[in-house]
Amino acid sequence: PGDAAGAVAWAADALGRLDVLVNNAGVGVLGPLESLALADVDRVLAVNVRAVFLACQAAAVRLPDGGRIVTIGSCMTQRVPGPGGTLYAMSKTALTGLTKGLARELGGRGITANLVHPGPVDTDMNPADGPLAEGQTALTALGRFGTPDEVASTVAFLAGPEGRYVTGAEFSVDGGHAA
Repeated sequence: PGDAAGAVAWAADALGRLDVLVNNAGVGVLGPLESLALADVDRVLAVNVRAVFLACQAAAVRLPDGGRIVTIGSCMTQRVPGPGGTLYAMSKTALTGLTKGLARELGGRGITANLVHPGPVDTDMNPADGPLAEGQTALTALGRFGTPDEVASTVAFLAGPEGRYVTGAEFSVDGGHAA
């Protein structure tokens, strides 16, 4: 979390400006509620909530009028398919309030803030051939994992000129996980 604001400043300085912030970080600690240690809670909230807030705060002073903030959430904000996901779901759901607050706070400058909720996507954190993949695939209407490019195309839309009238919104790119 302490690096979030520094990363925003570094990028803006290195590139000479900052037009778009994409918050794409997350950690997941899954397990029964009673088994989660305070250290687990602190780590998940530090990365999934606090760091995102701090990055947005740092970006708000650097973004020009008309800038964009896009945050990556999770399909587990809309549907938690079983026990063990309470902490992760809570941390990603907090991003909804952050996004809506940012939309109102920064909207006067034409800065948009939106949230993208991926479903199961084939990544290092959640591989399509991993131990939880079969159950996750079964929960999607399309019966498969998504690809990073499928999520990125929604982010690109929101970050581009076509997304200038979209703010405070949530987009599911989840293969029908929440359907």
